[in-house]
Amino acid sequence: MLHQRTLKQKIQTTGIGLHSGTKVTLTLRPAAPDTGIIFRRTDLEGAPDLPASATAVGDTRMASTLQSGTTRVSTVEHLMSACAGLGIDNLYVDVTAEEIPIMDGSAGSFVFLLQSAGIEEQPAAKQFILVKKAVEVRDQDRTGEKWARLEPHFGFKLRFSIEFNHPAVDATGQQCDIDFAEISYVTEVARARTFGFMQDVEHLRNAGLARGGSLDNAIVMDEYRILNSDGLRYTDEFVKHKILDAIGDLYLIGHPLIAAYVGHKSGHALNNRLLRALLADQSAYEMVSFADTALAPPAFTRGLTRDLAPI
Repeated sequence: MLHQRTLKQKIQTTGIGLHSGTKVTLTLRPAAPDTGIIFRRTDLEGAPDLPASATAVGDTRMASTLQSGTTRVSTVEHLMSACAGLGIDNLYVDVTAEEIPIMDGSAGSFVFLLQSAGIEEQPAAKQFILVKKAVEVRDQDRTGEKWARLEPHFGFKLRFSIEFNHPAVDATGQQCDIDFAEISYVTEVARARTFGFMQDVEHLRNAGLARGGSLDNAIVMDEYRILNSDGLRYTDEFVKHKILDAIGDLYLIGHPLIAAYVGHKSGHALNNRLLRALLADQSAYEMVSFADTALAPPAFTRGLTRDLAPI
């Protein structure tokens, strides 16, 4: 049987929010089977919970934000991506501010935290969402058409393409295909950092965003080049980070997807619309589990969740 997973013990770290610039303490704790991933604002009276859910996503400007009334937890996508990559089903995420710390701008720090705490299997079957027919959403803005699609596929793979019309980005890979039956999340995806442009910084900060951004937690570019002295971690790091984000956004549906995802210039808003479109069509998916591991998709038996030792 493919089992659900949680942590062996709690683990804690501190950092700053990318957009708020606020210092935050993050504590990851084990959770019982069928709990899901629960974010908890321990700085607020009553420590209100925000379960990871596609329908709980509110603000999607530059990040995915869970919201219930006035309670928010922002920038959850990198941690959710790490949880998806390591197959974590059940977890409590305690935060002392409204934003998950950005760490180094990738999911690598969260992978390290999860692996350092230890990952254990639980006596309950892992539940998957199996996509049975294609679902697609599209949008149009000043940069042209963008879209995202989920298709039936017995595994989990993603294809993403970007268009930024910037010399530093154009010099790298513009499209990336990741099939987790063949590729390791930890080595090939997790370390891809978020990125931004110097000319956008003033506008973003006036909008209350990117106040904690720096060369330590993002790839930063001027009009012509990358400003980080250490350069890129992957030759296609820009598009790989968009895949990293998409993995985290998709995991907000509450279970791993058995599907193929294809995105073109998609972002947090469109990814969330895609999940809502899927959930709105009950004929497009079904819940499945695997009593016999041999019958499960290879992406979930030897691919996506194979990297359980600390890196």
